[in-house]
Amino acid sequence: MQPLAAIAAAVILLGIPFWLIVLTASKDQAEAFSPDLSLPTRWQLFENFGTVFQDGRMLAAFGGSVLVMVPAVLGVLILGSMAAWILGRRRSKPLAFVYALAISGIVLPPAVVTIVLLLRQLGLAGTAVGMIGVYMGMYMSTVIFFVTGFVRTIPIELEEAARVDGAPPVRVFVRIILPLLMPVLATATILICLYIWNDVFYALFVVGGRLDTLPLNLYQVASSGLYLQNWHLIFAYIMLMSLPLLIIFMVAQRKIISGITSGAVK
Repeated sequence: MQPLAAIAAAVILLGIPFWLIVLTASKDQAEAFSPDLSLPTRWQLFENFGTVFQDGRMLAAFGGSVLVMVPAVLGVLILGSMAAWILGRRRSKPLAFVYALAISGIVLPPAVVTIVLLLRQLGLAGTAVGMIGVYMGMYMSTVIFFVTGFVRTIPIELEEAARVDGAPPVRVFVRIILPLLMPVLATATILICLYIWNDVFYALFVVGGRLDTLPLNLYQVASSGLYLQNWHLIFAYIMLMSLPLLIIFMVAQRKIISGITSGAVK
């Protein structure tokens, strides 16, 4: 009975909100004015998708999200995994302090005012480079936390054998360590992509008005005349915005689960 109860709870907690989004996105403006679980009189989901895509500047916003997310994710994965490799292999009190400091970003909230002022001083406020730097700084702790525990499970004899053959540290990391980190890096990739893809708060302060991302564009158009009280279009936008990450998650879910369990148990 316990597994059935857990499945029923998951269906209720996750399935009902998702079904509400689909139903509301499939209705016209009058029926969607008060979102509920009633079926639409006429299903017009794809018509609403077309309206959102054409009138909501969604393609440009999609390009802005990709422009910010891809370099930020790649940068934080590469630098974070290299730092985690060092922290996971070398044991000393100074490095233990560095590790504690590195993962403190998980629980300490970023200071938005300080970030904006610093970016203005550097001339990066309102730029994609500044936004990429902010995301890398925010989520570096997450990568280090995930990867360090995984690195400690990798036999050090693999690295020693490569060093005996004359491989430099960079080659050891690229050829030996990095391929073994793929499961945990896949997990970190999905988590960070979710954070960045859905972020509107920091994007609003750093690049608001100068670079469109999907959540920022949704926030702007939802307050304009096009989407004002048009819940069917807002929910249709949300569905389209969530679709890329949903597909990625469905494809990579096995690696995500294996990465989480490997980093936690081992």
